[in-house]
Amino acid sequence: MNLSLHPSQATCPERLSHRDPSRLSHPPRNFRMTPSAAPAEKIAPPLPEANGDFYQVAQTLSAEDNAVRLRVREFMEREVQPIISDYWERDEFPFDLLPKFSALGIMGLPYEGYGCPGKSTTLMGFVMMEMARVDASISTFFGVHTGLSMGSIYLCGSEEQKRKWLPPMAALEKVGSFGLTEPDVGSGTAGGLTTTAKREGDSWVLNGQKKWIGNSTWGDITIIWARDVDDNQVKGFIVENKTTPGFHVDKIKHKMALRVVQNGLITMQDCRVPEANRLQHANSFKDTARVLRQTRAGVAWESVGCATGAYEHALRYAQRRKQFGKPIASFQLVQDLLFRMLGNITSTQALCLRLSQLQDQGLMRDEHASLAKGVCTVRMRETVGWARELLGANGILLDQHIGRFVADAEALYSYEGTREMNALIVGRAVSGFSAFV
Repeated sequence: MNLSLHPSQATCPERLSHRDPSRLSHPPRNFRMTPSAAPAEKIAPPLPEANGDFYQVAQTLSAEDNAVRLRVREFMEREVQPIISDYWERDEFPFDLLPKFSALGIMGLPYEGYGCPGKSTTLMGFVMMEMARVDASISTFFGVHTGLSMGSIYLCGSEEQKRKWLPPMAALEKVGSFGLTEPDVGSGTAGGLTTTAKREGDSWVLNGQKKWIGNSTWGDITIIWARDVDDNQVKGFIVENKTTPGFHVDKIKHKMALRVVQNGLITMQDCRVPEANRLQHANSFKDTARVLRQTRAGVAWESVGCATGAYEHALRYAQRRKQFGKPIASFQLVQDLLFRMLGNITSTQALCLRLSQLQDQGLMRDEHASLAKGVCTVRMRETVGWARELLGANGILLDQHIGRFVADAEALYSYEGTREMNALIVGRAVSGFSAFV
């Protein structure tokens, strides 16, 4: 059967237009041409927030500990960030912040009892990182007071010494410093200290100098490490800065790094310290090393914070800075810098997290802390340099913050063990041979 239509039966626009509308089951609508509406303006999605925690390591903290971390972050951003560059430029410490610091309740963070919070060293690391993310001078102040000074008393002091000194230090009623480095002795402190201690009755007489001692120009006590002239062993002493005759501190000026930290050159001339102020369990450099082992881990976290702060500032800058009509964050080479910076930060965060877990489990050894300190500070140096590079000339302006991170990174790279010394500690552990001279 032929089902094809005769041409006269095919419907076409011309035929449809001449048909009687009354014969149609659906009469044609009255179409009118109207101007087309202008297309809606596209709204760009919000840009990602600058966040250095790419692998969300903060989620490993308990809710309670994370609340402490966030409280420290909020304090640093609200109280410290707006003022710190001015203090850094003037080489001064923001003493007005001390009562607010005390209110945070984090001094002596990892110690049990004596007015201290008794938290994990993992949380201590996160707190150091959060502080250094805004300013490494403030984290250094905290590390010297809590880690080195309070830590020396907590690890090496008698029960009586802990009860006397730790509660007021936890409340920031007393501020501590740590005197190990000397003008001519840095990496060689284990066997080369020239500061001496001589027992005379119920007192010890200290003579010598200490250099680069943070908090010493204004703090209340300094843990002085000196060589006992009788047995040639290193011993630790709690020296009361403001009331000990023969104890003098000169501020070290013209620094290019950690300018907010008030470093001092301590000179001791026949300083008489009572036996009651000798750390009763600090009788050799091995005891000094116990303190440094704990705080070296903190410096690793601190360097991650410094790198994170530089990266986040650089990312925000790249998102708003335009060249050739586009944000520079859209350029391939800029994204490569961001990739490298974030890679350094993320890998060192993971390293520090595992280190602190070992520390909390009592499994951390010297070589563990040394590897972290050495590697993290090297990666920090790279990262802050790339951040400065991303900002171009603006990277050297203090109000852009990056220059401060670049300068402060140099101090973190050197203190509490240079890369070379930490390499020898790790090398000895993994090879079985000591390369120390």
